[in-house]
Amino acid sequence: MGVVRSWESRQAELESFCRRLVADTTTIHRRKDLEPQPKNNLFGDYDEEEERNTLVCVTSGVSYLGLALVNKLLQKGYSVRITIENPEDIEKVREMKESREGNGKLEVVMGKLSDVDSLLNAFEGCHGVFHTSAFTDPAGLSGYTKSMAEIEARVSENVMEACARTTTIKRCVFTSSLLACVWQQQNPESQDAPITINHTSWTNESLCKEKKLWYALGKVRAEKAAWRIANERGLKLTTICPALITGPDFCRSNPTSTIAYLKGAQEMYCHGLIATVDVTKLAEAHAIVFKAMNSTASGRYICFDKLIDNQTEAEILAKEIGMPKHKICGDSSSINCSSLHRFMKISNDKLNRLMSGPIRCYNQHYC
Repeated sequence: MGVVRSWESRQAELESFCRRLVADTTTIHRRKDLEPQPKNNLFGDYDEEEERNTLVCVTSGVSYLGLALVNKLLQKGYSVRITIENPEDIEKVREMKESREGNGKLEVVMGKLSDVDSLLNAFEGCHGVFHTSAFTDPAGLSGYTKSMAEIEARVSENVMEACARTTTIKRCVFTSSLLACVWQQQNPESQDAPITINHTSWTNESLCKEKKLWYALGKVRAEKAAWRIANERGLKLTTICPALITGPDFCRSNPTSTIAYLKGAQEMYCHGLIATVDVTKLAEAHAIVFKAMNSTASGRYICFDKLIDNQTEAEILAKEIGMPKHKICGDSSSINCSSLHRFMKISNDKLNRLMSGPIRCYNQHYC
């Protein structure tokens, strides 16, 4: 007969596991200090030694993006504390411990995103926070509802308030979404000039309500809340607005966000606004932006590395997700997208300048 364990026993197991994890990673760290460490960077030179051992906290550290980001930070020598909300996440932490790379230290704490005091305890002693904005339906249902958008905005306020009240925190990187930028009201009379979607663009909240784009609404409200509190409290903040996050097994590992992101996909496709970004490259961008906040990095950054601008690419993406192609690019016989592409373009030139890489800009006719 099975035995249902109490919350207290699960909590005790978590605390015991965390103590062993910290002890093990300290031993690894001391051993690897004696070895020359190669630099691993996708975008250019990065001085890992400058911020070696800086303690940072990653919220939702066992999410799809969170796991990739934690691994990237450990590779760069940061000491990383991750927050988890449920003892069931212990298994994911165990898997991370077995597959982790780098010589940074790893800690695990319980941290309720709905509770500022819990976040204050989680952030204590940290010099930076990465809020990955991962969100799952608390009811365990698929989809992303209007109420979830409201919860995400409140969580953003809690995280930023806890950052502002933690005296050791100097920097915060907030993961928003490209959807917080792309949904714009269009004026038919001004379609001779293309609309540029870049780091200055903000999604129209009324349009999101009209089209029931709750995921986009949640992202834009959460990011605006973060900026409001950061400006009021004098907190150094940057936000990264990634495209649809892809990578190994991305749809199974990140189903709610993937499906919610693609609501309104046909219209985005017609305007040339469906883009993707590999989760490893996105994690790298977070780490680079965080370090650059010591000097030049500020404001918002759009992050993508691929544009879904033809039916072949749409078909590949649909197959990876497991949805019909027409859900992304529509029925080509009834929708004329070619005339719409020229009116909108997206650019991540600000991020690429920071990374010292080539500027990527779409639609290419206007770059």
